[in-house]
Amino acid sequence: MGMLCAVSFNRYGRLYYLDPGEFSPQVGDRVLVPTDDGPEVAECVWAAQWVSEETDGFPKLAGMAGDDDLRRDELLRRRKAEAKVAAKRLIREHGLPMKVVAVDHVLAAAEGAGDRTTVYFTAPHRVDFRSLVRDLGATLHCRVELRQLSARDSARVQGGIGSCGRDLCCATFLNDFEPVTIRMAKDQDLPLNPLRISGACGRLMCCLKYEHPLYARFTESAPAIGSRVSTPEGDGRVVGHSVPRDAVTVRLDADGSRSMCSRADVCGSRSAYESREPTGPGIPTP
Repeated sequence: MGMLCAVSFNRYGRLYYLDPGEFSPQVGDRVLVPTDDGPEVAECVWAAQWVSEETDGFPKLAGMAGDDDLRRDELLRRRKAEAKVAAKRLIREHGLPMKVVAVDHVLAAAEGAGDRTTVYFTAPHRVDFRSLVRDLGATLHCRVELRQLSARDSARVQGGIGSCGRDLCCATFLNDFEPVTIRMAKDQDLPLNPLRISGACGRLMCCLKYEHPLYARFTESAPAIGSRVSTPEGDGRVVGHSVPRDAVTVRLDADGSRSMCSRADVCGSRSAYESREPTGPGIPTP
């Protein structure tokens, strides 16, 4: 048990959870977050409070941001904006099929080390950007790196709203991309329409994996469609599954009507039905 707070580097951006330590940041306060390139300024969006989980593995706040830190953060934002404008202009002049997604700028940690600007972009194929790097370096007067992102990484960096009306999972809480296959959509009886099962990145939605284990467990234990079962309302044949309700739809032999039965009731009565079903030469086993 310990205390945690949540911060974000951009408005409506991804949340990062940290141990506040001896500090007590409130919502809207500017704090210092430790990164590989040194402490960076972020905004507290969730005040420090006690949580039931262990907080030993969470990074700790480096402190509250002072005036010098805020001026440095403003300088960083201005440099990023200038680099983004320059990169877009030079890409247009070179006629390269590239789209700038994000720009990162790191100030020199020591005198003489030099600043570094990293431009993240997407492209339909590999691009020869050596001349672009030279021109960008001469324009920005710093070391320049270009990194090509995949479609999923691009959506994570840019953020956005999914078809569910919520912020993209990859831009908020997902740490790693897990494999998503079309089989998951088929197992969940979803329409195989690319517009319905694709995310903002154009790939299969990550949320297809969330409920797939539930469907897999249901399929393992529930009677298959077409099998004969005995229900409290009489014998019948399974004609459908309703995984969210944990039930199956059975067409009754008596009057042909359909009945929604719980999976537990049907599975418990299935063995009894099969035990009394006559078998022998010329009589197929259901």
